Amino acid sequence: MKIEKVEVFGVAVPLIGEYKNAYLSKSVQKSAVVRITATGGLAGLGNIDPTPGYSKENTVDHLAVLETKLAPLLIGMDPTNVHAVLARIEPAVKGFLDSKAAIEMACVDLAARAAGMAVHTYLGGAMRDRLLFNAWIGILPPEEAAKETLGWQKKGFRSAKIKVGGNIEADRDRVKAVREAVGPDFQLRIDANAGYDADTSIKLAKMVAPFKLQLFEQPVPDHDIAGMARVRKEANAVGLPIMADESVLDHASLIRIIKADAADIVKVKVMKQGGFINTRRMIATAEAAGIRCVVGHGFGLGVNTMAEIMLAATSANVIDGLECVGPLKTADDIVTRKLDISSGSLALPGGPGLGVTLDDAKMARYRFDVKAVA
Repeated sequence: MKIEKVEVFGVAVPLIGEYKNAYLSKSVQKSAVVRITATGGLAGLGNIDPTPGYSKENTVDHLAVLETKLAPLLIGMDPTNVHAVLARIEPAVKGFLDSKAAIEMACVDLAARAAGMAVHTYLGGAMRDRLLFNAWIGILPPEEAAKETLGWQKKGFRSAKIKVGGNIEADRDRVKAVREAVGPDFQLRIDANAGYDADTSIKLAKMVAPFKLQLFEQPVPDHDIAGMARVRKEANAVGLPIMADESVLDHASLIRIIKADAADIVKVKVMKQGGFINTRRMIATAEAAGIRCVVGHGFGLGVNTMAEIMLAATSANVIDGLECVGPLKTADDIVTRKLDISSGSLALPGGPGLGVTLDDAKMARYRFDVKAVA
C-alpha cells in the first residue's frame, strides 16, 4: 500500500455563542483537515483545531506547512508504517507539532481501517467502554456561572472546568457560587490558562481551597516551571492538585516538569503532542512518574474529537472527565454524524479507524480560502 494523494483543507465552523478565556474571545473555530488516500482508494482523516493565543502556530500557517512542506514528502510512502512517516516529516520543519499530528492521525486512521479495526484497538485495546466528559464554564459573573454549571449537572455531567483570570476575588466568587449550586459531590476544576504569576496563583489556591477542587490547571506562564513547582507546593498544602497544560509540549518538557516536581497531573492532546504515538508515550511516561493525565482539546471538530476519545480509552492513567468537548461548542461539524455528548457520557465508539466520515456538503460550506486570509 502506497500513499497516492494528500489533500489539505481549511474550514471555519461556527461556535454556539462566544467563548472567552484568559487569551481571547471567539465565535468561529478555524481548523485544518487532512485526507490521505492510498492504493485502492482507502483514505484516512486527520484534523487539528488550533486556538489563537494558546496554540504555538495559527491555522493558516499550519495549512501552508501541511500543503507545501509535509504533504509532498508522503507520496509513495506506506501509510501503515507510521514510524517511518514520522521519521520523514519530523525533521522537515521545526515545531508545527499540530501539523505533524494531522498527518500521523490520518495515517493511523487509514492503517486501522485497512486492518478492519477501531483506532483504540489498533493502539492496543480499550481500558473502558464508556467515557465521561467535563463541562466547560467561561469567565462569567457568579450567578451565570452557577446557573450554567447546574444546567450541565442536570443533563448528567459529573464534573466541570471553570475558567479563571483577571481578578482572583472575582474568580473566588465565581467558584464559590458554582460550588454552592452543584453541591459537594460534583467535581470542579479551575483553569488560569497561564494567566497569573506564581504569587497570585498561590493566593488564589488558598482562596478557593474551601471549595474542594479537583485541580488547578496551568496557574503560571508555560515557561515558569520553577514558579509552577512553588505553586504546587503551596496548593498541595491546602489539598489542591496542580495540572500542567501549556507547559507540556513534547517529551522533553514533560521530563522537565517531572524533575521539578511541578505538577500532580498533566494534560495532553493528540494535536498538541504531535499525534497518537507521541501522546501515548507521554501518558506512559507520566504514569511511570506517578502523574495522572487529562485528555482533551476544547474546540475540536469531529475527527480530532474522536481521535482523543479513542486514545483516552486506551489508558487507565487518564482521569474521567475528558476535555475533548468540541461538539458541545460547535454549531455544526464537518462529519456526517456530529457526536452527541450532551449527557456527559458516551459509549466507546467503534471503527473501523476513527469511525467518522467527512460530509462533503459541509466541507464545501465551511471551507475558506487560505490565500484570502493569509
